[in-house]
Amino acid sequence: MAIIQHLIVDEYGSFVGKKSERLSVTCQGEKRIEAPIMHLETVLITGKGVSLSSDAVAACAEAGIPIHFLDTQGHPVGSLYSAALTATIATRRAQLQARDSDKGLAFAKGIAEGKLRNQSNLLKYLSKNRREKQPEIYAEVRLLADEVLDHLAELERVTGATVDECRGVLLSIEGRAAQKYWAGVKHLFLTEVDWPGRRTQGATDAVNAALNYGYGILYGQVERALVLAGLDPYAGFLHVDRPGKASLVFDLVEEFRQTVVDRTVIAIFNRAMAVVLDERGRLVEASRRSIAEKILARLDGPEPYEGKRHPLRAIIQMQARHLATFLRSERGVYEPFVASW
Repeated sequence: MAIIQHLIVDEYGSFVGKKSERLSVTCQGEKRIEAPIMHLETVLITGKGVSLSSDAVAACAEAGIPIHFLDTQGHPVGSLYSAALTATIATRRAQLQARDSDKGLAFAKGIAEGKLRNQSNLLKYLSKNRREKQPEIYAEVRLLADEVLDHLAELERVTGATVDECRGVLLSIEGRAAQKYWAGVKHLFLTEVDWPGRRTQGATDAVNAALNYGYGILYGQVERALVLAGLDPYAGFLHVDRPGKASLVFDLVEEFRQTVVDRTVIAIFNRAMAVVLDERGRLVEASRRSIAEKILARLDGPEPYEGKRHPLRAIIQMQARHLATFLRSERGVYEPFVASW
């Protein structure tokens, strides 16, 4: 029997309770699944009308298992953690102080660099098999990959005392590089897809719906890593602070979007897997579950990191800890995660 590490609950009317040392999911009185608490890493609630018992919530908190809630479009709604995980005063003080120092700017530039390098590397990785069969597409995508990297020179020239002084310039660089990246992605689908280009809010096409939903799952994983590293997910650097916005999650997630979500979603469409939308342009339950399973499996996939191979989930956690030690001045520089190709 396969070990369940990530419990996904998406069926309307489901009830999550605690039965002995397991979480039990039932729907309309019928058993759906049981998962041993000792093996669980996350609980993902992605459907409406799901209820949880206080015993199940308490058991997850005691075991350090986060419960993440997503809406039907993949937007994070909230997360439940043990209160003890947030009692990390020294790290949080250093994090808040870094906002008004060059450390905050250094981190913001680091994640921007990581994003650009990973965008370029994914384009190179996914186009390399086209070199013989579709040389024109290969040449176009490789050109766009190089043009994404051209923006690194701009990034290096950004100077200032704080990230607040330079945020507009950094976001402009990211935005212009992203236009070239998504232009390259459009060439990488092996089948015809109805894709108008990258859309975030109000997307009604299958590709953007899948991307947005995948990012929602990734946000939960990054938030968990930041909390476990003692950081405040709502006090970011590159992304501006707003009430209810997990700015630091949006910061750190930039290093991992391409490797975890974009690569997975492109593979889903290239393998002709069904991604179905309802009449409102939202993913149906079966598609949400399928995408979630693929993203979670990708997070368990190994990648080269610091001379060894580690699951991407572990790399996210290590990057969060590197950020914490950098902000506490225990690490000289913050180096972004860059995937190989």
